[in-house]
Amino acid sequence: MGILSVLFGVQSPKSENIKILAPAEFNAAITQKNVQLVDVRTPREFSGGAIRNAINIDVFQKNLFHEKANKLDKQKPVYLYCRSGNRSQQAARMLVSAGFEQVFDLRGGYMNWPY
Repeated sequence: MGILSVLFGVQSPKSENIKILAPAEFNAAITQKNVQLVDVRTPREFSGGAIRNAINIDVFQKNLFHEKANKLDKQKPVYLYCRSGNRSQQAARMLVSAGFEQVFDLRGGYMNWPY
């Protein structure tokens, strides 16, 4: 991975502040009160179905994403998901870079959501 990082600018999705959770773990975590649950898909995807109580912050809209993300509490955990897990990993790295301490990502994204 180190050589790929140097040659192609590939960033490792690993961070001690980012944890990827299986759907059952993710579901158990988001049933708590005052959870910051963010769907990073497009508004069109979001309107086609989403996890209950999620807010939509489209990661493709970089400026808007940063603006809305900065309204979240950086001290509280943030739970993210997208369609398959790729965009939410990108969003997770952006949040950690912005100072968020705990970011949890749904393994496999909404496509893998059985609940």
